[in-house]
Amino acid sequence: MMDRCGRSWLGFALMITAITPITAMTNDAAVTVENAEHVKVFHEKGRFAGWPANNGIWQWGNEILVGFSLGFLAPPEQRGLHQIDPGRPQSLMLARSVDGGETWSLSEAGYPEGEPKPFPTDIAFDAPGFTLNARGGRAFISLDRGRTWQGPFRLPFADLHLRARTDYHVLGSKDLILFLTAQKTNDREGRPFCARTRTGGRYWNQLAWIGPEPPSGYSIMPSSTRMPNGDFLVALRRRDNDPVEHNFIELFRSRDGGLSWQWLANPVEDTGGYSGNPPAMVHLADGHLCITYANRNEPRTLRAVFSSNEGVTWGQEYVLRRGAGEPDIGYTRTVQRPDGKLVTIYYWLDEPRSERFITATIWSVPKIN
Repeated sequence: MMDRCGRSWLGFALMITAITPITAMTNDAAVTVENAEHVKVFHEKGRFAGWPANNGIWQWGNEILVGFSLGFLAPPEQRGLHQIDPGRPQSLMLARSVDGGETWSLSEAGYPEGEPKPFPTDIAFDAPGFTLNARGGRAFISLDRGRTWQGPFRLPFADLHLRARTDYHVLGSKDLILFLTAQKTNDREGRPFCARTRTGGRYWNQLAWIGPEPPSGYSIMPSSTRMPNGDFLVALRRRDNDPVEHNFIELFRSRDGGLSWQWLANPVEDTGGYSGNPPAMVHLADGHLCITYANRNEPRTLRAVFSSNEGVTWGQEYVLRRGAGEPDIGYTRTVQRPDGKLVTIYYWLDEPRSERFITATIWSVPKIN
């Protein structure tokens, strides 16, 4: 296939580009924990590739599919925090790895256009290739692991002015819970909630707000996990502007299938300036919870935190990568491979005023005290 500028994506293979230590940050010094491999998923001079957190990740064993946005770098005189050129073509891309993130192939996402249709009711959510992408108030569905897509379909509660990001759990053939963000009552972003259908999408007969409406700032971009006992945990990107900007990560828990939510912890008390960064949470095979995110403050790092007691308390921060050229980084998605290693995908830049690229860090869980 070709992009809008005539460049071919066929045969796009990627190599491990760097190995750096994972370091545990303490008040004294950084302690090397283990080596991390940084693999470039997409990198092209003059392009802006970003925001995997907005575009979805899906996994089938060692097969990983992740979405991202692709555009062009803005001219120097137009550059702000997000240095993407609004006057040139932008597209939604999918990157696929079948070897646990070691190499990647690229394609345009191919989401259908047009007016949203009613959500289909004849699809089994637990079908082997079922994949759902949520964008704004729309959903797209694939039955072949994201190779072809149907839609757009109207998401539930669209009158709440949704700012959806793909986050859902299949609970049965006709049972699915979806995590979304709505505008606040003042028409600004945002406030998270969950919606659930037990009728294959015919009726969405459950809506529950996750936490109170933030009086200032926002609570957005839910990243959820379902615990073995059936509890749901949701990590949220939180901003409080009263009295000054404070960016952090909040965690809520539901013990009744998403009907009600209780605050549990703040896994990260400070995600830095520039509006902070969203979390990506994963429940590990050994029982730990892991949240990855970026801190846009100097020295501009990719980080992780862990909990060994189902999210009640969280330990020290670990740095997976440091020294980005500018603050515009992060928006992670993270999965765990069958061999136990973690694959964290995000956007990054090495030098100031340079192209943003999509990269994957493949790393091992450190020994956690």
